[in-house]
Order: sequence, then C-alpha cells, then structure tokens
Amino acid sequence: MGSEHGSADCEHRAEGAAGARSASDLVTLLLAGDVMTGRGIDQVLPHPGDPRLFEPYVRTATTYVELAEKANGPIPKPVDYSYIWGDALAELDRVAPAVRIINLETSVTTSDGRWRRKQIHYRMHPANLACLTAAAIDCCVLANNHVLDWGTAGLAETLDTLQRAGIATAGAGRDLRAATTPAVLEAGADTRVLVFGFGTASSGIPEEWAARESRPGLNFLPDLSRRSVERVAESVQRVKREGDLVVASIHWGGNWGYEVVRAVREFAHALIDEAGADLIHGHSSHHPKGVEVYRDRPIIYGCGDLLNDYEGIAGYERFRSDLVLLYFPSLDPTDGRLVRFQMSPLRIRRFRLNRASKDDAEWLRAMLTREGEALGTRLEAGPDSTLTLRWE
Repeated sequence: MGSEHGSADCEHRAEGAAGARSASDLVTLLLAGDVMTGRGIDQVLPHPGDPRLFEPYVRTATTYVELAEKANGPIPKPVDYSYIWGDALAELDRVAPAVRIINLETSVTTSDGRWRRKQIHYRMHPANLACLTAAAIDCCVLANNHVLDWGTAGLAETLDTLQRAGIATAGAGRDLRAATTPAVLEAGADTRVLVFGFGTASSGIPEEWAARESRPGLNFLPDLSRRSVERVAESVQRVKREGDLVVASIHWGGNWGYEVVRAVREFAHALIDEAGADLIHGHSSHHPKGVEVYRDRPIIYGCGDLLNDYEGIAGYERFRSDLVLLYFPSLDPTDGRLVRFQMSPLRIRRFRLNRASKDDAEWLRAMLTREGEALGTRLEAGPDSTLTLRWE
C-alpha cells in the first residue's frame, strides 16, 4: 500500500484528466450485486406468487416475511413497487448513472418445474416485475446459480418478461449464442457499454445449466483456466468496436469470506490484459469484498447483495450482510480508464434499502480499506456517508 501522499497524487492526476474532458464527458455506471426479489420479497409485493417452498426447514415464503418483521418491525403489505428501493432512489437521482446494471438472482416465473437437485429455489411473480422498472434498471445479468431454479421453462419466462419490460439481459439465453451475446447499452451519442455475463462452478452453478448450441442455459465457465480467458476474449472480439466499454460480470466464489484467492485475481487481470475488459463486476458473496484497480481498470471482486429476504436469519453476523453498496465507477470513454469511483452505503431493513448511518458507513469504509490494503486501495468518507475509492 502506498503512502497517503502517493494516493493523493493518483487522485490529483485522475481528477486533472477528468477536468480536461469535463465530468459530463465521463460515463458513470451503477453496478450492484445480487438482487433477490423472490420468496419473501415477492410475498409483500402487489402480486405474490405461490408461496410453497421445498427447503429442508422452511415450507412457505411467508416465513421469511415473519422473520424480517420479528427482527425489525412490521412491513406495510402490500408495498408499492418502489418500496424496496427506499433511499436508493434518491441516490440514483443524485448520481444519474448512464446505465444501471444488477445481478438478478431470481427467476421471474410461475413455473412449477423446480430443479430437484437443489434445496433453495427463488422466484418472483412476473406481475411484480415493475419493482425493477421502478429503479429504471437497464440490464439484468442472469448467469448465476438461481435463474434456472425453476427449469428451462422458468428461464424462458424470465427472459420473455424482462424483454417485454425493455430490460436487457446478459449471461443466459435460449441457446449458446444468445447466452454469450452481450447486452448492448447506449451510454451517450458515441459510447456503448457491452455487458457480458459469466457464471462459474465455484458459485454453485450446476454444469448441466450450461447453454449449448441448441439448449437453453447460462454462459458457463467451468474453470478459470487459460482456455476460459480465450473464450471470453473471443466473445469480446466478435462485437467490441472502438469507443465501447466492456463490463465482464462474473458470478464466482462462495457466499461468505473476504479472501481473494490468487487464481481469481490472475483471471481478472487476464480478462483486462488479454480479453479487452474495462471493468470486472464480480458477485456471489453475500457481503462486499475488496476492490482493486489494475491498469486503471476497476475490479470489484464481490459486490455483496443489494436486496434479499435474509433479515432475521441467524449466522454470519460478523460479515454485516445487512450493509450494502451502490457502486458508481466513472470511466473515460475514450480509453476506458477509471477516473472516479464512489459508493453509496445502505442498510437492508424491512425489505427496504435505507440510508446507512454514519457508524454503519464507517464500518464499511474500515472493512473495505482493510481488505483493499493488499490490493492497493482504500476508502475515504465523503458527505452524506458516501465513500470514495483511492488507489495507487
């Protein structure tokens, strides 16, 4: 980790470059981790689906509502579609990101064809999709370990429902070509953001979920090998053109733990060095992990959850998974370089995103600084509990 003087110099150079182009010329993205609007959250929305569950200990989704209410107080059922976003909506209005990208970790379906070799299944009723449009989400990454919980019929209905709502998808499709094709998001007159979604076995995705030439499924990476880097590079090279910004959105690793293993870090670096990625959007962990800036490209190793129905469930309290982040990296579209990176801390309470207290924001700042030390990054507190990334 460099000295504060070195970090300040880096910030000065970055802001000087930004000033030369003006802040309005930068492309700011919203990136978020797992958004799970199924199960308990689905039950408090205006059109709750079938609450039956097939979990070892819980048989109805309403149990998760009861647990959340026991922990934090009553939820005003039914809530309106914007309720779950709470104070996040004001942050989105304030920052006004050019594109908004999330990892949607639930099927959007009424299918009953559950994947029987799994114990946990997430689904949201399609009539509740307005909870995503309420936050003007542009792209849902689907390469994760829950989008096929309700079989290929559930995946097909998820894809259809999102398409009708005008929300782009990445990382899953009706065949291999569709699953490997990026979402193309317009971020200005001459700038496109290409979002590629990838899912790995390390996040719990069954290999059978991999899309094939004539079979629906996910854009599946069986490992983090040289061949996987080449596969990603081939996908990017097919569509990337001058001025495009490439987001590699990857569902990898387990739910708990801060460690960034060497193989993951080397793979992320290779995607930047050899595959043309400008930003690595990692997710699967239920809590935020360290952030790195490599060759002026940001790597979020684990965004953490953004929305879920886990309130009141005991275990792993030390990770403070109720504290979540909106990530707002700002890139120079001329060369893909990271210029500024801000984050907005929030807290999940009663299935709603609430502005984090100063103490909670400080907990996140200290944790991310601790975890970023080996990665060459630290966090500074800003106004209204916002956080700013500094890097060497």
